Amino acid sequence: MIEIHDITKWYGSGESKFQVLKGISLDIKEEDFVVIVGASGSGKSTLLNIISGLERPDSGSVCYDQRDITQLSDRELTQFRKENVGFIFQQYYLLPNMNIDKNVRMGADLADNQHYRQIIKDVGLGDKMRKLPGELSGGEQQRVSVARALAKKPKVLFLDEPTGALDEETGRMVLNYICMLQREYHFTIVMVTHNLNIAEMAKTVIRMNSGKITDTYKNEKQKTAYEIGW
Repeated sequence: MIEIHDITKWYGSGESKFQVLKGISLDIKEEDFVVIVGASGSGKSTLLNIISGLERPDSGSVCYDQRDITQLSDRELTQFRKENVGFIFQQYYLLPNMNIDKNVRMGADLADNQHYRQIIKDVGLGDKMRKLPGELSGGEQQRVSVARALAKKPKVLFLDEPTGALDEETGRMVLNYICMLQREYHFTIVMVTHNLNIAEMAKTVIRMNSGKITDTYKNEKQKTAYEIGW
């Protein structure tokens, strides 16, 4: 269980200072699939970064099983991220001079995961482990980033616009893999997207506007990546 209470965040200084998050509170249950939607500038990516420990709030708390990560030192917070969370972004952030096996192994080594190659096979790239990122399509590179994130056995997987740079067919494929792997590995998903159709895949949908949560609801039926519009 992740409990977020009264989070605020400001950027800038002086006359250019502005508030990005305005008292955000919410709970995220284990193995939930949460999608956060909102217009550009609504604060959704900042909220994702704070929940995951990439950024610190100016006030408020973020508790994982009653452990407030906002009170951790920088070193403790880095260790927390290594042990608990995985990240997938719109950009793939793969090392171009290392093959797929070695890129994914970087995540696996953080968790001493000796069986990481199974995850590479699970995302459909078992026959391309020796390829370099530049030899793969965009969708295949994003699947490598999925495998790398999951190879560290995260309890929570954070995704920021994971299909933003992908075409429809490839985007659906990547989302389908992520959902398939969640069922197998039982991690929690927290995803930010501008694509309202993807929200139909979630268990929990959070709508944001101008730094506040405007609505939270549950989907009675979760659609698959191949059932939603695009």
